[in-house]
Amino acid sequence: MGRVIRSSRVVLPDGSVEPAGVEVSDGRIVAVVPGAREADVDLGDLVLMPGLVDTHVHVNEPGRTEWEGFATATRAALAGGVTTIVDMPLNSLPPTTSAAALAEKRAAAAGQCHVDVGFWGGAIPGNTGDLADLHAAGVFGFKAFLADSGVPEFPPVTPAELRAAMAAVDALFVVHAEDPAGLRTAPTSRRYADFEQSRPGAAECAAVAAALDAAEATGSRVHVLHVSDADAAAVVAAGRARGVRVSAETCPHYLTLDAADVPDGATEFKCCPPIRGAANQDRLWAALAAGDLDIVVSDHSPSTPALKGFEAGDFAAAWGGIASLQLGLPLVWTAAAARGHDIADVVRWMATAPADLVGLRHKGRIEPGADADLLAFDPSATFTVTPDGLHHRHPTTPYAGRRLSGVVRRVWLRGVKVTPGDPPRGQLLTAALLEGAR
Repeated sequence: MGRVIRSSRVVLPDGSVEPAGVEVSDGRIVAVVPGAREADVDLGDLVLMPGLVDTHVHVNEPGRTEWEGFATATRAALAGGVTTIVDMPLNSLPPTTSAAALAEKRAAAAGQCHVDVGFWGGAIPGNTGDLADLHAAGVFGFKAFLADSGVPEFPPVTPAELRAAMAAVDALFVVHAEDPAGLRTAPTSRRYADFEQSRPGAAECAAVAAALDAAEATGSRVHVLHVSDADAAAVVAAGRARGVRVSAETCPHYLTLDAADVPDGATEFKCCPPIRGAANQDRLWAALAAGDLDIVVSDHSPSTPALKGFEAGDFAAAWGGIASLQLGLPLVWTAAAARGHDIADVVRWMATAPADLVGLRHKGRIEPGADADLLAFDPSATFTVTPDGLHHRHPTTPYAGRRLSGVVRRVWLRGVKVTPGDPPRGQLLTAALLEGAR
């Protein structure tokens, strides 16, 4: 039998926030009743919104499960209101660069996932012939690096190799865009500025331009990952204006952290591309508001504490990656509200648009026919980030001690109320390949 979840503030697909009752049956939303007063669950003034969709998560299992695994990553996702993730093809062993490797990844994930999980494939030198079979096996598209990935089993492609891969399969390509010719070897240093200067924004812009050229030449669809430099967002906008099928993302750390505030030796702040300054951050927010950037996702990329090198504090040697899967919603909401955005904007950036990116039209929205992946959110409640409250494997975070607004009060996965302490109920997803996503 169905039931109705009611709130005075339901975020609807048109961007309005209205009193409504959401009728749920057999895991799906069957009706949205405006102004409904009768309900099985009455949330009062808590915001009822769709579960978030995070399309940029490094789980690392199998092979590097000591960095992060499906059980811990998806538990953190659930705690943060993320009900669907798409796992990157590295840094697991083997990387997801063949159909056989995808089968190993799915076997490792089976029975462990607290939220729904899909998978990206990888495009590396020499595997162009494997891409069609990997796509048919259900990956949502292919990730490629134009610069060193940091792990030897996932080498970068040249722009020509990227173009060849795009020509080989009709799929979405998601690209880590930094031009290796524009990068410099970072010196041994505890100063964040020394690391930041080794990866200038010009290298990002050059690689974005190369990725757009490859997509334009082949008619492919390309998505630019983790845009950190606002000039790169302008390159994306110019490509879109000339007809390139391009979208782009940024991440909570680029929208909320300032390079000038990174303490000496605080390698928990290291990521690639790097966090930049406050003026650039303002321009990223403007690009997001203008639609030049489409989505906000975590790029959750944890490692062991040893690889972060906390004792030495050497930014050159430390692993580059920020673990923030659980904190994305309050981070973005706190900053967005301060800049005059509303909760519907956050839902669009973090739920609806990421779902649309990968063709999951039944995720990320509150409408009849969609999965009943829902969360009750208290936007005015505040909390202080403490590592012992985090669920990912190694509770390291650059946000420790930060006061944030927005608390996830309840989560439903396909209509069933779930908590991080419950047995896993997540499903493994296969790419929908819906017409609107191609």
